[in-house]
Amino acid sequence: MKKTQWLFTLTLACILCIANAFLAPPSTKYHLRSHIINHEPITSSSSQLQSSRNGAEDIYGAVHRKEYEMKRLNAQHASLSDPIRMAMGYAQEGIEQKRLAAALRRVYDDPYNPANPDAKEKSLEQLEREEKMLENGLAEATMRRGSFIVDIKRRSLSYPREQFARYDDASLVAEAMVRLGADVVFVNVDYHSYGGDLGELKSAVKAVRGVTNEAAVVMKDIVVDEIQLGLAKEAGADGIVLIASVLGPALENFLNLATMIGLEVIVECHTYNEVKAALDALATNIMVSNRDRITGELIPDQAVKLAGMFPGSGGPIITIAGGGVTNTDQMKKLLAVGYDGVVVGKTVMGSPKAPEFIRAVRDRTLLPAEFSQWGLDDVEFDVDGNVMSGPKKGIPSASDDDVFL
Repeated sequence: MKKTQWLFTLTLACILCIANAFLAPPSTKYHLRSHIINHEPITSSSSQLQSSRNGAEDIYGAVHRKEYEMKRLNAQHASLSDPIRMAMGYAQEGIEQKRLAAALRRVYDDPYNPANPDAKEKSLEQLEREEKMLENGLAEATMRRGSFIVDIKRRSLSYPREQFARYDDASLVAEAMVRLGADVVFVNVDYHSYGGDLGELKSAVKAVRGVTNEAAVVMKDIVVDEIQLGLAKEAGADGIVLIASVLGPALENFLNLATMIGLEVIVECHTYNEVKAALDALATNIMVSNRDRITGELIPDQAVKLAGMFPGSGGPIITIAGGGVTNTDQMKKLLAVGYDGVVVGKTVMGSPKAPEFIRAVRDRTLLPAEFSQWGLDDVEFDVDGNVMSGPKKGIPSASDDDVFL
């Protein structure tokens, strides 16, 4: 009899544990996901309570709010004939132009890149040189071109209560940045945390397309629901940013859906485990951020420390880095260690520094990523691959007459 009671008690305890796991609020589920992927101990939701008392929203509060918003949005767009549902429901047919990947690798600026529609034929001398490099295992050891990605936002979770940019519409900023030479623009659509909305994303896509067909527009949001992929696709965005610490084990499902509907993805990571999870999920565009989304802490050299996790130049993985970039020296360091591009947000929002930052990336070429550990960080090359006489040569300063033209 005692054995039967013991089995009954054990069974009841297991049922209660399972029920508690499935009935937990959504924010708790994402809270668990983020700590599992970082192998960190699970703490209480004291940070959420403190956030609500202070009036400043942290990532936990933002995820909880976003899930509530998406629940309502799913109800509003429940019809199968809804444009957003149709954008999510149709698999991409044929081969669509990968505008985001092309922009991040700047293939349009390489006259001999096969991905460039206007690619030129290589001379016999160039072909012989490439053959020799292939024999020596240096087929991909060619000079690189860095890309500049601007993160358009009025405010940020990282800087609560601070309004660091005031503009009427993100499309005006997106158009101006692309005209200055930006390769990719992130348009934040979460109003509460970043001050943007979907209407600005649509107008930004239209504005950028009016300038060039080469620059890419990416929707940036706190993505917690698959319907947000449909929103990005329906708005005409080339890609979307997924945060590894928010999605956790669900990241692979989101990547698969995005691939099916023809939407390119950038996976934002901060830790070694998050990068490994993104690579295991076959993510092809990875952004390493110096900002820890969970704690809000800025670790300036985090991206530099994780640069060695990726293949060398020309590989299948496109990598970019950002978070707390405030000067051109930081940008050049990230590019020198092997990243294909740099993301800059607050520093160029509402600031005359934008032309300086863009030109510091675009007006030079980079050594192959394989040479990143050779101690050549201070050696700079112009657009033709020639060594500059000094590490600061060619970078505009406030004293230049035409720096802000």
